[in-house]
Amino acid sequence: MRKDFHMKKYLDTTLTPQERAEALADEMTVEEMAGQLRFDAPAIEHLGIPAYNWWNEGLHGLARSGTATMFPQAIALAAMFDTELVKKAGEITSLETRAKYNAYSKHGDRDIYKGLTLWAPNINIFRDPRWGRGHETYGEDPYLTAENGKAYVKGLQGEGKTLRTAACAKHFAVHSGPEALRHEFDAQVSEKELEETYLPAFEALVKDANVEGVMGAYNRVNGEASCASDRLMDKLKEWGFDGYFVSDCWAIRDFHENHHITNNAVESAALALTKGCDVNCGCTYANVLAALDEGLVTKEDIRKACVHLMRTRIRLGMFDDKTEYDDIPYDTVSCPEHKAVSLECAEKSMVLLKNNGILPLDENKLRTVAVIGPNSDSRTALEGNYNGTADRYVTFLEGIEDRFKGRVIYAEGCHLYKDRSSNLAKAGDRYAEAMAAAEAADIVILCVGLDATIEGEEGDTGNEFSSGDKTDIRLPESQRILIDKIMKIGKPTVVVCAAGSSVNTECDPDALIHAWYPGSEGGKALAEILFGDVSPSGKLPVTFYESSELLPGFTDYSMKNRTYRYAENNVLYPFGYGLTYGNILCTSVEYRDNTAFVTAENKGDIPCEDVIELYIRDYSEYAVRNVSLCGFERIRLDAGESITVKIPVSDRAFTAVGENGERKRCGDRFTLYAGTHQPDEISSRLCGNDCVYTEIKF
Repeated sequence: MRKDFHMKKYLDTTLTPQERAEALADEMTVEEMAGQLRFDAPAIEHLGIPAYNWWNEGLHGLARSGTATMFPQAIALAAMFDTELVKKAGEITSLETRAKYNAYSKHGDRDIYKGLTLWAPNINIFRDPRWGRGHETYGEDPYLTAENGKAYVKGLQGEGKTLRTAACAKHFAVHSGPEALRHEFDAQVSEKELEETYLPAFEALVKDANVEGVMGAYNRVNGEASCASDRLMDKLKEWGFDGYFVSDCWAIRDFHENHHITNNAVESAALALTKGCDVNCGCTYANVLAALDEGLVTKEDIRKACVHLMRTRIRLGMFDDKTEYDDIPYDTVSCPEHKAVSLECAEKSMVLLKNNGILPLDENKLRTVAVIGPNSDSRTALEGNYNGTADRYVTFLEGIEDRFKGRVIYAEGCHLYKDRSSNLAKAGDRYAEAMAAAEAADIVILCVGLDATIEGEEGDTGNEFSSGDKTDIRLPESQRILIDKIMKIGKPTVVVCAAGSSVNTECDPDALIHAWYPGSEGGKALAEILFGDVSPSGKLPVTFYESSELLPGFTDYSMKNRTYRYAENNVLYPFGYGLTYGNILCTSVEYRDNTAFVTAENKGDIPCEDVIELYIRDYSEYAVRNVSLCGFERIRLDAGESITVKIPVSDRAFTAVGENGERKRCGDRFTLYAGTHQPDEISSRLCGNDCVYTEIKF
């Protein structure tokens, strides 16, 4: 078909994508251009342009498109503190997306979840542990979020002339719950906190990673709808964004139905289009031509948006005779090499929160292991949300059964959140079985937590609690009762909590592991950690709080007493904390020429991985209350080995944001800390060592 159009200017690969997109738009009628602003854009037969559906997902592997490699959820990827591995996960996701796109296109299937525009990553700040979608993010810290987001974008988009896939930074901006209010909520936030917390990751992805897409949020920000905000759109222009802007799904409909800033769908379509929203995930842009007829938009407004969308499709090579990605075979999908990377991510993401010496388990001293709890044999506990479908799952139970040579006894213990597992039974119908299993075993592995039916997006979750959000940070009552009954038996107990957020298990086991939603290989990774094949090395990308009752109100978007940078109390396990089986210590740190020189030594008797974390304390008037992460490096050292690592420290680390939102260096005195944890009292006590530091003066 292409040869019939070979003389068309928009097919000339010697021209820039912008020139080609403009030439293509010039070939279209205004009706055809308006049609391309839908997420399900129709074909334009006379131009040889096939139909295209913009909606595809790739948060932690290709999602909702059948079989694909399933990586740990995004929050778990952040817990690795390993941007190279995050980038690798992005590369694999994009390769599998291309392989599927090639196959789907060959068979004429251009449906939803079949395209090359992946609406990922989610770089919102996980400011409150009650937010159900927090596990889609990279945590609570702007720097960590930015570094992981940039890595994932670069992995998705590749480094060739043609984009391998097009990433999309979402949800722009100031969006982190409550889910039940998102269609009507107005997030009030100061200029200082906008620039200090909520915008830096978006700026970094635009400026440093050239992210191709940006998705607006449902809510308003300081009175303006996020998908039609002068303030936010001006920021994108200031940063030099030249990709496409997409609304969150049916967010433009909220303009008139919930935000009440327009009177009807025609006005909503006009407002979004004229402010810079190129494509509507939803159906409101069916009214664009009506808005044109009423004089609310111009032909040039429609053309401009169309050009942006065609430019992205051209950058993806959709109108070229051949791209470097056309021959990626279908058997790339979920191949052994890709699943091996998913396993590595799961191994590096799990966080050891407590260990009295019981781990790693000595299997020679164990005959019977009881695996108990509602997440023991749950595939859902591996997945998170916006997930793909693995061709094989290894649950926690299966991983332990595969690894342990002795007897494994399994008991569900309780329903995830209901008071009974069988509808015909009395409340607590599985407790007796669990207690019997514990009594018969040498040790108990108690697998509790949440899953995406409890914490997730409004409309996707199946719980009756809070539209996807959590009401508190406790486990459901059914599990609290189970834990209490098992702990009273007195057998050695390891608690494994699968959850995408801060959870206080309210118990004191021999060991506590936070496993997140670890992907399809999660059970294998857990077993490797339990039996010492792999040392745990994950670090918390969020603060674990003692109580939700001590948190600020959920709808309060001020950062006071939120996250490690502003916390005043209520900390159970700090951001950046996580134990290993080894003993790597930072012994010195020096700073010169925007570089930290950190010497670390393995004082333990086994090889081990750990993460060097850099934090800066700014003593100026406008600095954050505590410290800020400004660098990190994952290292591996043999027993007795010492190494000096060079970690870049940007000029931005020495800046603060004033009340007017201006970022600049405000002081001349700083302290730079280096350690395997944050330089706070709780982390030092839990880890048994202090950070090293150096004073910096300008």
